[in-house]
This record gives sequence, structure tokens and C-alpha cells, in this order.
Amino acid sequence: MLKYILNKIGYALLTLFGVVSIIFFLFTVLPGDPAQMMLGQNESEEQLQAVRAKYGFDQPIPIQYMYYLNDLSPLSFHSVKQEDYTYLDEDKYNAVSLFIIGETSVALKTPYLRESFQKNGKKVSSVIAETLPNTFVLAFSAITIALLIGIFFGIISALQKDTWLDKGIQILSTVGMSVPSFFSAILFAWFFAYVLGEYTHLNTTGSLYELDDFGEKNHLVLKNLILPAIVLGIRPLAVVIQLMRNSLLEVLQQDYIRTAKAKGLSMPNIIRRHALKNALNPVITAISGWFASMLAGAVFVEYIFGWNGLGKEIVNALNTLDLPVIMGAVLIIALMFILINIFVDIIYGWLDPKIANT
Repeated sequence: MLKYILNKIGYALLTLFGVVSIIFFLFTVLPGDPAQMMLGQNESEEQLQAVRAKYGFDQPIPIQYMYYLNDLSPLSFHSVKQEDYTYLDEDKYNAVSLFIIGETSVALKTPYLRESFQKNGKKVSSVIAETLPNTFVLAFSAITIALLIGIFFGIISALQKDTWLDKGIQILSTVGMSVPSFFSAILFAWFFAYVLGEYTHLNTTGSLYELDDFGEKNHLVLKNLILPAIVLGIRPLAVVIQLMRNSLLEVLQQDYIRTAKAKGLSMPNIIRRHALKNALNPVITAISGWFASMLAGAVFVEYIFGWNGLGKEIVNALNTLDLPVIMGAVLIIALMFILINIFVDIIYGWLDPKIANT
């Protein structure tokens, strides 16, 4: 099992390196001057040159690429000269210098995602730290709804195979998979928050925390989570129902299930003690991908409901060409994909030890 985990981590590191490289070169070849984006249209050439030198934009692309890798690496190398881009500035890096060799300082630091072009030099890590938790809460709530309801209806559908109840559940799940999230978001916001707003007391827009009436402090508004979580969970809910039904029907045909029936065990006990664990394998695999994609794909839902998450921040950054925020957000999302996949692979290996031994 340990060898299996180490192999997965090794593949994950290679994948992350590839993602970092693609992100850098993709956004580097985009037209436009990063220094001009930071300063605006009315700055002098001297100011532009100073910004280019400060952020390393005046260097050839291979050198900028090395700077980018150095910024992201936990173990990094820095110049002792203050005028150099890689100088170990305390305001720039959260780092501890380990030792100095000549004019190079070796440091241990947290990854540096650089600074926003449009937020007065605010660190990208701070921007992500403010928005990612809201996206995580939304994605976790949506996936929880999908799992709880989807597994339940998947079991019911399997046990009532080919009945009107089974066919009704299948029709609803097919519709759920077919409807785009942005359309569902608009429909739910209009119907439940506008048409039925007098009864539901739900808001068409709003985030997890909102300012009070005096504008002095934020307070938790959990009701704002209801509609976006349901909308975001509709499509994975439909997938879970289909996968759970088909997987359970396959498991129920196995010999050990027939043996359990012959021993006189009731169907609820057979499902709970024998069938459910094996039937969950494809569900867990699929739901991991859905959860990771929700962190990236909640853009439309967050934007329509005004949810202050990473998806909404990405839209704002795209509108203003705030490249460091876009690059940092994409990198964090890719890292989330990788970590979730490793976690799921470990769970999958635990559920089916034959996989870990291959």
C-alpha cells in the first residue's frame, strides 16, 4: 500500500510541474504589457521600465520561467542584492533563510503567487485565501446533497427495478444531467427567491458572509447557501443516482449476495453489510472528479447568485486581465484536482486491495 501511495504522489508531482509550465507559457504569450496593465495608460516610460525591472518582465522568457518556478518552489534561491528580482524581500516572500553561498541565499518559504495587477499590489495568495473557503463550502454542501440524496434514490431505484418508481427516478436524473448549471441557477433564483420569495425568504444574490445594516461587521447568512448549493448539486446528484443504481444491480447478482440471501438475511441487512461497500466504488471515483470540478466549475453559479467565491473572482480577473490572479487561481484549482485524486485513489485502494497490489 505504501508503494502504491508513493507512486501516486510521484505522478502527481510530475503532473503539477506540467500544469505550472503550461500556465506560465500560456499566459506569457498573451498580447499586452504586464507593466502597462499594472500602471494604466497614463504612466511614463521611466515608470514602466522600473516596474518591468522590479517584477522581472524585462528578462527573456526562459529567465522569467525560472523566476516563476523559483517563486512557487518551497526551497528557493535568492540574490543578496536588493535591486534584483529574486532578492529575499520580507514584504514579498514569507520565507526563512537557511544559508548563504556567495551572493545566493537558499531559503525555505511558502509558494509566492505574485501580486494582483488591479488590487493595488495585493498578494494573489491573499485574494485566493479570501475566496477559496467560500467556494469550498459551496462545493462541499453541493456534493453532500448529491451523495445523500443520490445514494438513497439509487438504492430505491435498484430495488424497484423496472417499476414506475424506477422509471420516474431515471427520467428525473436524466433531466438533471441535461440541464446546464447556469440555466438552473437562473430558474431557481427567479422561482424560489423572486416568485416565492415572500414564502421562502431566500435572496436572489448573496454570499456566506454579509455586512450588517450598519456596515460595521460581517455576519453569517446560511440561507444564501441553499439555492447555489442545490443548483450546483443537481448534475452530480443525477450522476450518483445512475451510478448507484447500476453498480448495486451488478453487485446484487454476485454469488456472495445469493449466499447471504440463502442464510435468511433481510435485504436491508444485505445492502448495508455486504453490497453497499462494493457498490460505492464507482460512485466515489465519479464524485471525486465532480467535487474537484466544482471548485473550478462553480463560476456561473457563483456569478449568478453573487457568491463571493473563487469562480466569481476568476470572472472579475478575466474582465480586467488580472493575469497573476488568473494564473494563481488556475494553479490552485489544478492542485486541488491532484490532491483530491490522490485521496480518492487511496480510498479506492482501501476499498479494493487488489488495486493497491497491482
